[in-house]
Amino acid sequence: MEDLFQVGVITTTHGVRGEVKAFPTTDDPARFKKLKKVLLDTGKEKIPLEISQVKFFKNLVILKFRGIDNINDVEKYKGKSLLIPREQAVTCEEGEYFIADLLGLKAETENGQLLGKVIDVLKTGANDVYVIQVEEDSPYVSRVSDKKKELLLPAISECVRDIDLEKGIMQVRLMAGLLEEGME
Repeated sequence: MEDLFQVGVITTTHGVRGEVKAFPTTDDPARFKKLKKVLLDTGKEKIPLEISQVKFFKNLVILKFRGIDNINDVEKYKGKSLLIPREQAVTCEEGEYFIADLLGLKAETENGQLLGKVIDVLKTGANDVYVIQVEEDSPYVSRVSDKKKELLLPAISECVRDIDLEKGIMQVRLMAGLLEEGME
């Protein structure tokens, strides 16, 4: 399981006093008001930063970090992720999961046949959609229509029957229309 979760991505600077605009990647952008510290992932290292001020503008969060008072000090961090440790993450309700915990799960049918693994989660208006990379040795590989052999599985109870993070398995039901030949 992941120990760090992304809560935002720095998009650009804001003003000349070291503030940044960040796109929130959390379900609740208002949680930035409660955050005291974040880790800036530069790609080479993770730098701890203390948040001294939070403002909101449209769909972005404007952040000021203690000790960074110049635009030149933050310009190099455009496009970099802001992370928090798992302990600071919000508590998931029953049936809710962190995307980072779902990635890599093995997807199996209700009768235990391997389908593939979860490689992405698409956020849509109605429900999330799990992107399943169908394994070459799966009996379903020839029934997936695209060249990348990916199956888009709606994250609804009719399709996702169970998620067991301990075992690393997502049990799924393949409804009619998900595969070329229909329901299994």
